[in-house]
Amino acid sequence: MGVLVASDLDRTLIYSDRALALDVPDRLAPRLLCVEVYQGRPLSYMTERAAGLLADLSRQACFVPATTRTPEQYHRVKLPGPTAGWVPAYAICANGGQLLVDGVPDRDWRAEITARIADGSAPLEEVVRRLALCADPQWTHKRRVADELFAYLVVERAELPAGWLEELTGWCAERGWAVSLQGRKVYAVPAPLTKSAALTEVVRRAGATTVLAAGDSLLDADLLLAADAAWRPGHGELADSGWTAPGVTALAEVGVTAGEEIVRRFLAGATAVPVG
Repeated sequence: MGVLVASDLDRTLIYSDRALALDVPDRLAPRLLCVEVYQGRPLSYMTERAAGLLADLSRQACFVPATTRTPEQYHRVKLPGPTAGWVPAYAICANGGQLLVDGVPDRDWRAEITARIADGSAPLEEVVRRLALCADPQWTHKRRVADELFAYLVVERAELPAGWLEELTGWCAERGWAVSLQGRKVYAVPAPLTKSAALTEVVRRAGATTVLAAGDSLLDADLLLAADAAWRPGHGELADSGWTAPGVTALAEVGVTAGEEIVRRFLAGATAVPVG
């Protein structure tokens, strides 16, 4: 296929109940489809209309999920597709640290990105120690290392001390790491670990000539810049900071309705591009 569509998942295409942002009367709320179950309970949703559009899109283009989730977390998500049990041919996980091919991690890509991180960033252990020292237990619920690639905290966002995030961001930048606040999670990620790096590899393998993308967080900015056309929802880290760039459309919609609008834009873009 000539068109490749790369999209972030959480708070871009799929939404937890906290992130749905349904500000209409209940009787007017869209029907929702659960696309993720965790520990026996529903966790993430799309509108039914978005699910149908995504199935149509996957027939027209190479659809590539691009997520910060680890492969284990990603595999909990059951995205609608053209057939029962459909699995995207490619998926970008761990913020670009894992490239899944037909659902299976690609060892060559993992070796390549590991080498890039070793050349360009301080060791993971150094950042983990810093987070352990600076994250107050009073507002930190969890400290986690994801796939031996990056670290994150689950925090009470409203209780973060003034200037704490900026101080951590500066400390990490000096060591070749980036910081992103997404909902209740504070991510610390080595600078070479990007979704766009993995996207470049997928584009090469798939032979795509046109790339469309979407995302809501600072960690998605490079993904959007790497696309021929891209969209960001009206919520999230990029929207809050007013971030935009040429070729990136800032949508007014927020919450799960933004997810539906993004898939609608993807499908319109994919069908408008001649595929030869």
